[in-house]
Amino acid sequence: MGNLLCCVQVDQSTVAIKERFGKFNDVLEPGCHFLPWCIGSQIAGYLTLRLQQLDVRCETKSKDNVFVTVVASIQYRALADKATDAFYKLSNTGSQIQAYVFDVIRASVPKLNLDDVFEQKNQIAKAVEDELEKAMSAYGYEIVQTLIVDIEPDEHVKRAMNEINAAARMRVAANEKAEAEKIVQIKRAEGDAEAKYLAGLGVARQRQAIVDGLRDSVLGFSSNVPGTSAKDVLDMVLITQYFDTMKEIGATSKSSAVFIPHGPGAVSDIAGQIRHGLLQGLAVEQKNLL
Repeated sequence: MGNLLCCVQVDQSTVAIKERFGKFNDVLEPGCHFLPWCIGSQIAGYLTLRLQQLDVRCETKSKDNVFVTVVASIQYRALADKATDAFYKLSNTGSQIQAYVFDVIRASVPKLNLDDVFEQKNQIAKAVEDELEKAMSAYGYEIVQTLIVDIEPDEHVKRAMNEINAAARMRVAANEKAEAEKIVQIKRAEGDAEAKYLAGLGVARQRQAIVDGLRDSVLGFSSNVPGTSAKDVLDMVLITQYFDTMKEIGATSKSSAVFIPHGPGAVSDIAGQIRHGLLQGLAVEQKNLL
């Protein structure tokens, strides 16, 4: 119906290219326009002014001979004031942008090691954007943003990188565990030393209390019983403690304590008793043989 009435509608964020007898005539803004087709006027095509995005996957090689796929995302749009250039100078905008992206990435990545590619992806994106901006501005396009959205090394390389990272983290974990065990052992040793120190203090105080008690007992007994010496009192105390100990041993059914004389003189006495016992055993055996 619009063609019959010589009218045409141009949508928002779009411009139309008007030609007359095959020659460019005008750029039609969004809205309704009179198009007298009877005198050779026609719409050659439409050009969107919206922001467009093109994802480019480029396979290349890093400086350390690792093949990697770099994914670049290019955001671009046509300029309204250069709509004629954008419509007539390029037949395939995506292929043109892709060619420039390939050229820049394959010139930049081979200069870097794989780790540096990950670290300097913003610099690579900036180089791609600068090159595209210079090239595409002549064709009526504006490069809004260039992003390196993904870097994909070979699967075997990726697995090796993960293993290296895991090994490094395990080494750090082992060091931390060793440091923790070291601290625990140090604290345990400090606690043991403190316990032994306090036990020593307790034993020393106990012995001091025993000595003080014996001294008081000796002094009290000597004063109450005339004619006794301190040695006599001490011997009596030791005999009393000896009988108390024997009483406690006899009262315990599971006791396995054995009292053996000891000292330099007791050693020869024990040897004589053993020798005497052996001689008696031999005599009894000879008697039984006869």
